[in-house]
Amino acid sequence: MSTAAPLPTRQPIYRRAVFTFSASHFLNDLMTTGLVPALVVMYKQAFHLNYTQSTLIVLVSYLTSSVAQPIFGALSDRKPRVWWLSVGLFFSCLGLALTGAVDSLGLLLVCVAVSGFGSGAFHPEASRGTHLAAGGKKGLAQSIFQVGGNAGQACGPMMIPLFLHRTGIHGLLWFLPVAVLSLGLTGQILGWINRRIVAERTARKVGQGENNIPGVILLVLLIIFRSWCQVGVVVFLPFYMHHLSLEASEWLNFVFVGAGALGTFLGGMWSDKLGLKRLLVGSMFAATPFAILFPFTHGGVLAVFDLLLFGFCVLSSFAVTVVYMQKLLPKNVAMASGLSIGFGVGAGGIGATLMGSISDAFGVPLVFTILSVLPLVCALIGLFLPSDRGPALSSPGDAGQLKTTS
Repeated sequence: MSTAAPLPTRQPIYRRAVFTFSASHFLNDLMTTGLVPALVVMYKQAFHLNYTQSTLIVLVSYLTSSVAQPIFGALSDRKPRVWWLSVGLFFSCLGLALTGAVDSLGLLLVCVAVSGFGSGAFHPEASRGTHLAAGGKKGLAQSIFQVGGNAGQACGPMMIPLFLHRTGIHGLLWFLPVAVLSLGLTGQILGWINRRIVAERTARKVGQGENNIPGVILLVLLIIFRSWCQVGVVVFLPFYMHHLSLEASEWLNFVFVGAGALGTFLGGMWSDKLGLKRLLVGSMFAATPFAILFPFTHGGVLAVFDLLLFGFCVLSSFAVTVVYMQKLLPKNVAMASGLSIGFGVGAGGIGATLMGSISDAFGVPLVFTILSVLPLVCALIGLFLPSDRGPALSSPGDAGQLKTTS
């Protein structure tokens, strides 16, 4: 006789926790992926660097975060350490703030590395906490979480014309009090995370899907190329639009990343209805014509309009790839977050350094020619991902919903 095990009631989304994680993600990414690429021009001038040395700063920031995130995630899957959420955010703020006091490239890279490792510890715990708070709204919760990070990235370039252009590099020291205040923001949610981890581990003992390694490899490749496209635009747009002022270039960066933040939010919401793969592939195909058109704009109204749609489309899959990776790695949710967020960030740093070398050898315009084809490459890779609908993938939040026979 066949009987069905009772299905667990889907928990509603816990909005207070989700918005706490989103706010802390805003602060973390403001300090790292938001400010570091935007500060490259100021660092280049202050330390008299060439393009390769300048993009080495981005590489160190992104690589430390990239290498650290999957490692922190794997360790956290074995034994949760929720305090990494608070400590990681504190050091990501502290490291960048201290770059305002250094006087050599070596010390600058050390401080940037401290910030990167802090970000690496923060992301897996924050993303896993968002997963636990999501209930049945995985796409919506991750989009709220990711839009906090994307908003931080968007606001990072705005710190240049609004604040740091007047204070210089030393103005970064004003972020030291922010590092201290961040402990209060994240500390108040740690007790809830501990309780939810215990409950989740008990529920997941009932049943769990298998990791899909080929799908993970494909998704990682897609994330790498998307990150190269995103970081390449942010880092090299001020150099490409050299006929504009630095303030005007950073406003264009704000348009690109700000539109991406909106795309991240709406993309996560739409993926709950349309499906992860359909949203991911469709958004990359939609970004392709705007990527190809951008090198032919010259900083006017057309450039603003193009960057608006380009950023919206190419980043609307940001939250989607996190949820997708969690479905592909149901046994390692924290490591999945490290791979989808951290590895992509690190890959962006590698791409920025590679493009810096290309710029030194062949000029910045060639970089934007390369960037223009990357969304199409991502779309083609996405076509080969396993379907996210049906029995092919197992959601880690749906453990226990298996039928038993007796």
